[in-house]
Amino acid sequence: MNSEKMPTEANRCYAILGTGALGGFYGARLQQAGLGVHFLLRSDYAQVREHGLQVESPQGNFRLPQVKVYKEIQQMPACDVVVVALKTTQNHLLPQLLPSVLKPEGVVLILQNGLGMESRVAEIVGPQRVMGGLCFVCANKVAPGHICHLDYGAITLGEYGPGYQPQGISPRMRQIAADFELAGISIQLAENLHLARWQKLIWNIPFNGLSVVLDAQTDTLMKNPHTRNLAEALMREVVTAAHCCGAQVDQALIAKMLAATAKMKPYQTSMKIDFDAGRPLEIEAIIGTPLQQGQAAGADLPLITMLYQQLKFWRCWERNA
Repeated sequence: MNSEKMPTEANRCYAILGTGALGGFYGARLQQAGLGVHFLLRSDYAQVREHGLQVESPQGNFRLPQVKVYKEIQQMPACDVVVVALKTTQNHLLPQLLPSVLKPEGVVLILQNGLGMESRVAEIVGPQRVMGGLCFVCANKVAPGHICHLDYGAITLGEYGPGYQPQGISPRMRQIAADFELAGISIQLAENLHLARWQKLIWNIPFNGLSVVLDAQTDTLMKNPHTRNLAEALMREVVTAAHCCGAQVDQALIAKMLAATAKMKPYQTSMKIDFDAGRPLEIEAIIGTPLQQGQAAGADLPLITMLYQQLKFWRCWERNA
């Protein structure tokens, strides 16, 4: 179990790698709460440096006229918490990004969808310096430096351990949670990160995948009985895969997630936004890796297999169009 403590709140600083919808929203909220936050940007650098970050939210709109922004990782100071909010399709950059920006006693907090990212980051910085975070938020970047938060916002935190063995709840988890709660973000602490990741996949696999192959938002998928039933069937396969991989996910989560999605404001998933913009899709992290691990553990997953194959087709078709 990780027992490392972080510096006191007044001295704790955060680096945000990837200032899109997630990184922009959470990073801006942390800075608004008074914490030291440093943002790495690429295409939005000039806009944010001159005009700051703007956040629209049901919890209150705000703008940060001045933020600490950097175009190159070498320009950033070493930080206590390095938040990885990049798309998983950019994780090949992490060996160049993480070492210089992470303090010796710091921790990497991975706010990404999918499965298996923590073990790869552990190869770069060491397993004792990795934490996973699962974001339950509806947010989009609508313009450079402009984030639109639509709904939800909670984060589940969990410590990573080799082989995803449960690590319990560490002091630094509580300290990081206190920072996010100060920023108005609801936090859940998970003793078992592996289980928490499979729980999130129950939603991510069907709704990210179906939104692309069926060209639909969440409300459309839920209103049509056929697509709603298809989403539910995919969810059941995810639970089957999780159980075969040793994550004892509660079947009752399916009904809870369907009910929450039905009440959700119409939402364009991150994978659909990336698809429409012609950007690489997080197919492997969100669907491919869970599918591979589930099948290797003996699970029969015909619907997830079909969804994965359809997404790979669309990706190839778009590249050749």
